[in-house]
Amino acid sequence: MGWIVAVIAVVAAVAATARSYGSARSEQLAVAHAELTERQMKAAEARTAALVEEIRQLAHRRIPAAAVALSHSSAQVPGLREAAEVDGEAARLLTEAVQAARTAVIEERQRVDAAARAAMRGTSAKIQSLLNQSQQLLHELQHEYDDPRILQLDFRNELALRRTQSTAVLCDAWPGLARQNSPLVEIVLGAQSRVAGYERIKVANHLREERIALAARAAEPLAIALAELLANATAYSHPDTDVTVTLQQSGGRGAFLVVDDAGIGMDEDALDRARALLAGPSEVLLTELGDPPQTGFAVVGRLVTQYGFHCHIEASPFGGMRTILRVPAHLLTVLKEDRTLSALAPTPVSAQAAPAAPAAPAAPAQEPPRADPVAEPAGLPSRRRRAPRPAAAPAPAAVPAAGQVPRTPEQAESSWAALQQGTLNGRSVAGRVPAPESDGHDHLGDQDDQGDDET
Repeated sequence: MGWIVAVIAVVAAVAATARSYGSARSEQLAVAHAELTERQMKAAEARTAALVEEIRQLAHRRIPAAAVALSHSSAQVPGLREAAEVDGEAARLLTEAVQAARTAVIEERQRVDAAARAAMRGTSAKIQSLLNQSQQLLHELQHEYDDPRILQLDFRNELALRRTQSTAVLCDAWPGLARQNSPLVEIVLGAQSRVAGYERIKVANHLREERIALAARAAEPLAIALAELLANATAYSHPDTDVTVTLQQSGGRGAFLVVDDAGIGMDEDALDRARALLAGPSEVLLTELGDPPQTGFAVVGRLVTQYGFHCHIEASPFGGMRTILRVPAHLLTVLKEDRTLSALAPTPVSAQAAPAAPAAPAAPAQEPPRADPVAEPAGLPSRRRRAPRPAAAPAPAAVPAAGQVPRTPEQAESSWAALQQGTLNGRSVAGRVPAPESDGHDHLGDQDDQGDDET
């Protein structure tokens, strides 16, 4: 019986030990599970806090920065703040939110810009019509009265008309003026007359063909583009310096209009932006042109795209900027002989040098006449006739009109002032009331017609 009791005691002890070990194991597992659950809760809370911070940054920084970057390419758009705390799906959704906001802003800006273009296009057309009527009336008054102030009004009207034309072109409207085939040099003179400070612009004609002209459909657009470049050159250069326009003609690539100024120049960023605008981008938003808007290069770029011109800008040897406007060969033609060129148009440099030929016979007079016989190769003596005495120099009136050097603006101004003063004196003698006296200067260059783009 004793051994049975011992066996029972051992079995009971083993069972008690097994129960205590199982209880301890269960308790350990429960503690480990509780610790794991706590760690998972803390990680979830950290991810939630990180996601909330990313959403806050998305609303306060990333989306506004993406909108600013549409106008300023140098602006930085921040990325995810704590990328390690945000899983891949959340990060992708946040990036898509930035792209969606950018697309929405672009579409809205395009819609607003299109509405603004339409409004400005209609307004420009009405203003341009009124200015053309005013110009016609001023021309009639110039034939009836000798008051130089009418000329000043006409010039100011011309400046306003150019501004209106530029605005219309920028808003996808046509220039508003149809012309015939026009000589290239006369187009340059027309563009010069639309710019304040026109007296500083010097035209150098190096065309090989004097009667070269531009096709009718491109004549007015070229005048508008060149006027914008000249306005920019005169506005951003010292009033005591000249702006030179050189007309050149190449073999098969058309003609070139080169504008040089001695202005303040442009830095690299401004030069890159100018070249981008002159290349004729597909779309230029009005809101990207600054306040006030700098439309000069944008207008030229739009005309370049529409009519096939080419414009390039670089540093000028004179210290300012050089702009090269190329007219393709398919837009050029030659006028017929019955078409008379403007008397103000400068003749080509080669044509100006041609009249010097009649003075050639006077050259032998500088050599001493040879009275001695000159031996011929056969050895027979002979006499050579002396060079004829040069004829007297012809009177200035006998010089062909094509060879006359064009008058400078100052000479023309003095001539017109003398003519007006003589007319006023004649009227005063006849008992009529003279017009207000003028000092011979119309002061047309005192306009505040600033250029738009050169900085």
